[in-house]
Order: sequence, then structure tokens, then C-alpha cells
Amino acid sequence: MQLFAWTMLVVCWFAWGYPFIFRAPHKQKRESITVTGPTRIGLLLECIAIFMAFAFRNPPDSPPGLLRVLPAVLLGAASAVISWNAVVHLGKQFRIHAGLYADHELVRTGPYAIVRHPIYASLLAMLVSTLLVLTPWEWAILSVGLFLAGTEIRVRSEDGLLESRFGDDFREYRKRVRAYVPFIR
Repeated sequence: MQLFAWTMLVVCWFAWGYPFIFRAPHKQKRESITVTGPTRIGLLLECIAIFMAFAFRNPPDSPPGLLRVLPAVLLGAASAVISWNAVVHLGKQFRIHAGLYADHELVRTGPYAIVRHPIYASLLAMLVSTLLVLTPWEWAILSVGLFLAGTEIRVRSEDGLLESRFGDDFREYRKRVRAYVPFIR
């Protein structure tokens, strides 16, 4: 079971990351406004949380059971589907740091109709998937807390930019669609 869990975890992480590495537009030469400070702080906290999930592992003699592996695999597969769809729907608006291009559009289709930040939702699902397979609960709770803190920083930064550009359209979208966890404000 442990080999299966590790294999599925690696496959899911690869499937999740593939669209960001190979499909997303990275070198765009368009005028933009960029906010790097909060993005980097939030990203650092998210990376620390993910590092913790891999670094603080259950002992080798305590492999995860089916009740942890099955939801981990389902979450991992779902997060890969979400990441692919998010990159496709985001298209030319894709960026690493919070920012707006001069011709930026407010994307509300595909996974953006369910949550405003589906990439963060999919990354949270991958983190939980990893925690289920590898991490003791006490470290998992700390990891999720750090991840949520980092994600909240990034969400507030991006939402502020989007509201400054799209005004009432974005405020209405924000009222109707949750940030990154469906059904939770």
C-alpha cells in the first residue's frame, strides 16, 4: 500500500504541475501592473507548508491505510483536473505574481465559475492529499495553517487588484463565488 500511495502521490503532483510548467504562457511582453511583495510572502508560506508535508513524515512502520490513501488519490486526481482547466480558462491572464495586464480580462468560466482562485484550491487539495499519505496529524494541522495564511495573503492581494480594475463587476463576482474553497467564505 505504501508504494502505491507514493507512486500515486508523485503522479498526481506531476499531473498537477504539468500545465504550469509546459502549458501556461510565461514570457509575455505586455504592459502590466505587478504586486510582488505579498505574492512572494504568501508563496513562501505555501512552500513551507508543502515542504513540511514531505519533511515530517509518519514512521516507515506506520504506512497509510486505505482510508487515507483513497481520499488522497481522489483529491490528487481532482486537483490535477482543476489545475489543467484553470490554466486553460485563465489563458493569457496567467501570471505567477499578483498583477494585471493592460488588457486583462475577468475570467469567470470553467473552474472560475466555482471558485475565484481555482489554482489555490487545487494546490490546497494537493497539500491535503500529501498530508493524508505522509504526514502525522500534528504536523498536518500546522502545515494547513501556514498554507491558508499564505493563500489568504495572495487572495487578498489579487482580489484588491481585480476590484481596482473591474469595480462592481468584480464585487458582484466576489459576492457570488467563493475564494478557493467552495461553499466557504
